[in-house]
Amino acid sequence: MSTSLTTARVKELLRVGASTRIIVLGDVMLDHFIWGSVSRISPEAPVPVVEFNRESHMPGGAANVARNLSALKVNTELYSAIGDDPAGQQLKVSLREQCVGCNGLIAIDARPTSIKTRIVAHQQQVVRVDRESKQELGATDAQTILRALEDEMGRTDAVIVADYGKGVVTQSLLEGVKALCRERGVWLSVDPKPVHHLNLAALSLITPNRKEAFELAGIPDGARFNNPLDDKALLQVVDRLLNELRPALLLITLGDQGMLLCQRGQRPFHIPTVAQEVFDVSGAGDTVIASFTLAIAAGASPVEAAIISNHAAGVVVGKMGTAIVTAEELLASFQAK
Repeated sequence: MSTSLTTARVKELLRVGASTRIIVLGDVMLDHFIWGSVSRISPEAPVPVVEFNRESHMPGGAANVARNLSALKVNTELYSAIGDDPAGQQLKVSLREQCVGCNGLIAIDARPTSIKTRIVAHQQQVVRVDRESKQELGATDAQTILRALEDEMGRTDAVIVADYGKGVVTQSLLEGVKALCRERGVWLSVDPKPVHHLNLAALSLITPNRKEAFELAGIPDGARFNNPLDDKALLQVVDRLLNELRPALLLITLGDQGMLLCQRGQRPFHIPTVAQEVFDVSGAGDTVIASFTLAIAAGASPVEAAIISNHAAGVVVGKMGTAIVTAEELLASFQAK
C-alpha cells in the first residue's frame, strides 16, 4: 500500500466532509494556561519562580476533539456533562465561538467542570494542576444523553467517544451508544482510557497510543524497535486486540514513529511521522481521531484516513497548547511534501 495522497484528493475529502455531521461524546474540560518566564529559583524551595505574563483558556478533552472537527468545517455536536459553574459557562461560550453545537452539554449542580491548569515557561510546561470530579455519571443523566443522541442519530454520519476516565463515559452509556450506532449503521470511533476498564468490543475504530495499547492487551511494554513492523511485542498486542475486541480498524499512535493501521487478516500498515518540529503533544490524539473519522465519513479508505490524520497530527504537535489543525493548514501540509 502506498503512503502517497494527492492534495486534490485531500481537498475533495474535506469538501465532502464539510457536508457531514459528527457527534462527539465524552469527558470535557477547560484547559487553563498560565504563560510566564523563569529567571530564578525560589529561596523557599528548589523550584522555579514563574513570572506571570498572560493566561488563556480553551476547550479540552472531548471538547478539543469537537473543536478539531469544527476547524475542518464539519457540522459538530458535543455531548457531555459540565458543572453549573463559571468554568462550564466559559467552556460553552468558547465552543460556540468555534461553531461547536453545545445543546448536548448538560449542567449538573454537584459535578464541577473539570479544569486543567498548565503553567508554561519558555515553551516548557512547569507543572499541571487538575481540579475535577471523577465520579461516574448517574443513570438518570446518562439516559438523558442517550435519549438526546437517539433523536439526532438519524442525521449523523459518525460518532466519536473520547474517554478521559473522568466518569462521563460509563459502560451502560457506551453500550447504549453502540446499540444506536449499530441499529442505524453509524460509524463509531473510540479513544480509550485503559484504566477505565470498559468493554470496547465491536467498535468501528479504536485509537490507543502505544502505552494504552499494551495496557488494553494486558501485555508488558518492551523496548521500541526503529521499525514498528519488527517489534514483536507490539505485533503481539495488535493480534490480541484485533482478535479479542474485533474492531473494524485499530489505529495505534506511536509518537515520533508515526502510527500503525491494523485490520484483521491484513499485515499492519506503518505510516511514518511527518512532523517537522515537536513543541507540544497535548491534544494530538484528539486531532488524530477527529481527522480520521472525518475522512472516513467523507468516503476515504482506511489508509487515506490514516495518512490524513498523520498529517493533521504533524501540524498540531508543532504548536504550543491544546491545538487544532485547520483545513487550510492540513492542505498546506500535503503541498509541502
